[in-house]
Parts: sequence; structure tokens; C-alpha cells
Amino acid sequence: MDAYKQEFIEFMVDSQVLKFGEFTLKSGRKSPFFMNAGLYVTGAQLEKLGEYYAKAIHDNYGDDFDVLFGPAYKGIPLSVATTMAFHRLYGKEIRYCSNRKEAKDHGDAGILLGSPIKDGDKIVIIEDVTTSGKSIEETFPIIQAQGDVEIVGLMVSLNRMERGKGTQSALAEIKEKYGFDANAIVTMEEVVEHLYNKEYNGKVIIDDTIKTAIDAYYEQYGVKNN
Repeated sequence: MDAYKQEFIEFMVDSQVLKFGEFTLKSGRKSPFFMNAGLYVTGAQLEKLGEYYAKAIHDNYGDDFDVLFGPAYKGIPLSVATTMAFHRLYGKEIRYCSNRKEAKDHGDAGILLGSPIKDGDKIVIIEDVTTSGKSIEETFPIIQAQGDVEIVGLMVSLNRMERGKGTQSALAEIKEKYGFDANAIVTMEEVVEHLYNKEYNGKVIIDDTIKTAIDAYYEQYGVKNN
């Protein structure tokens, strides 16, 4: 596993963004882990988060793209932080863009926030985590309506590796439905591999009890492919 992935897993734990226990998800599923990217709130956290996203995007998609699109609302700070990090790490100017929930009819009018999207643009979409693909359903037509553009792929922070609406993972469903790649900085398999029965900051984050709960969860909701 790449060093930045290991660092990102520890970063999620340190930021209390990734927690283990008993959680009820919006879907009604009882999950032994929960991720809340809304807890990245400081400048230092956003700076580091942008670097992890930039490295993962560069690893998966290179730098042959023009726009980083972050769906409102959580995708807005992600796209800003990551375009800054991408320039700092790789010397490439990437424009950021997000959608508004409601279009403005005055001043900086329209449905988009940040850079306009124009014919020929190559776009990477950035999100926190995808469980159902609902935000892609909303933003895909918005992006497509801007002109003759190519969506290179989607990058999320964590692949939960569980079924979406059907028998595949949410990321696999997105790839199949829309025809572009979908990847994550880390998968839950990598999280478990890195944290299971290992002491971190004086504590074992994933002990045998939590590992058993995770295994049981994946027996019920997991997917064989990512």
C-alpha cells in the first residue's frame, strides 16, 4: 500500500472523520463504521485533504484534465483544496467548478460556481463518499449540458465496498451506468489491512470485536468486486 494511503487512513482517524462502533446509515443499514467528511473543518485539515486527493487523482488519472468538479455542497471545498494542492504538487493549473443548488439570475449568474465549463474540457468529479450515486445522477446532466466535454472519472475518499442499488458497489454501478472510471483514495479493505490489531496512538482502532462486526457486515452487504 502506498505511503500516502496509509497516512490518509490515519488522517481520517485523527480527524475523527472515520469512526468504528454501531451506526445507522440513511439507507437503514446498521454499519460498524461511519465516515463524516463534514468534520474536516480547519485550514490544516483541508490542506492535507487536498494533497491526498491530488495524489490519488494523479495516480489514477494523471494530469491530462482541465476541470475538477465538486458537486454542492461538500464537493465545493474539496474541489478548491485539491486544485490548490494539485498545482503545488505537480505544477499543473486545474480549474475548479461546482454547481449551485439554485441558479442565480444576477451578478455571477447561472447554475455553476467557479470556472465555466466549455467544449473540449476534460473533467474529473470529486466527492467525499458515494453510497447510492444520487449526487452523480444530479450533476452528470449539469456537466453534460455545458458542452462537448469528457468526464475522465470520479474520485472519492473512501470506497465502502458495499452494494449500491443493485448487486455491485456504488462505484462499479457509476462506471457501468455513465461509462467513466470511479476510484477512491482508499478502500475499506485497505483501512482494515492497515488498522487491524495494530496499535495507533496507544490504541487498537480495529480489534477482534470490530473486525468480526465488519466481516459480518460485508457478509450481508459486501460486494466481490469493488
